[in-house]
Amino acid sequence: MNPAPPILQAPSGARPLLSAMRVLLGAFAVLTALGTGALFVLAETTEKTFAWTIQPPLTAAFLGAGYGAGFVLVVLSMRAGRWADVRLPVLTIFVFVVLTLVATLVHVNKLHFDGAFAALGPLAKGAAWFWFTVYVVLPVAMLVLLVLQERVPGSDPPARHPVPVVLRAALGAESAVLLVVGAALYVVPTTTTALWPWVLTPFTARVVAAWLLAFGLATALAARAGDLERLRTAAIAYTVFGVLVLVAVLRFPGTVQWGRPIAWMFLVVTVAVVLTGAAGWRAAPAPAGRARG
Repeated sequence: MNPAPPILQAPSGARPLLSAMRVLLGAFAVLTALGTGALFVLAETTEKTFAWTIQPPLTAAFLGAGYGAGFVLVVLSMRAGRWADVRLPVLTIFVFVVLTLVATLVHVNKLHFDGAFAALGPLAKGAAWFWFTVYVVLPVAMLVLLVLQERVPGSDPPARHPVPVVLRAALGAESAVLLVVGAALYVVPTTTTALWPWVLTPFTARVVAAWLLAFGLATALAARAGDLERLRTAAIAYTVFGVLVLVAVLRFPGTVQWGRPIAWMFLVVTVAVVLTGAAGWRAAPAPAGRARG
């Protein structure tokens, strides 16, 4: 019999990816695919098809862009064999699910299972219970597996492909913007009037902020001590996120308050996300298993 493909094997001495972590990533792939469909594709029907009503549709599409990027992130991560290549994507996901759990608990009355939404159909109510259950269970499961994964014998291989200085600086600058804006929106959602180019409710502001903070952390870690080989998956997902956000804006251009400077700053940052993600993707070496194929 042929041995397992090299891409699924950890080199000798490297900490391997646990099977349980791979299963969890598979579950998250399913969840992010569902989120992408419900929010990005069906952005205008959240009252009937999602856990809570999201207005305007551009907000739903923005959140769907995050889930689309998350889908790419976890699907590519599932092919890795060593934990060092998956740690950054998993930490990104973990930050998002924890922040989203807190936001859900704070705004639980907005979910469609409340008595005020009695007239809605079973799909909306089922989506509300599904959302609530997922974001209660998932953070706990991820925390347990993170602890177990870090205790697996082995070490991280040395970095062989350092991130270029220019790209590191660009990622650092983007990280600062994402973290500052994300923290402000999460802690004080009313700051959306100054920091966001369209109207957000407190609940959606906090979930938007969860994606900003998750990607902000990922870019900060990449800028600080990144290895292009290990960052390839995150760079691809980062590019996808920026592209999908641009597509969302093109779908609902009338929602953006183009007369405000913050709208153009938002556009500049989004384009920068696409460019830096694509630069990291292009600079990163191909996975060893594919290179030999």
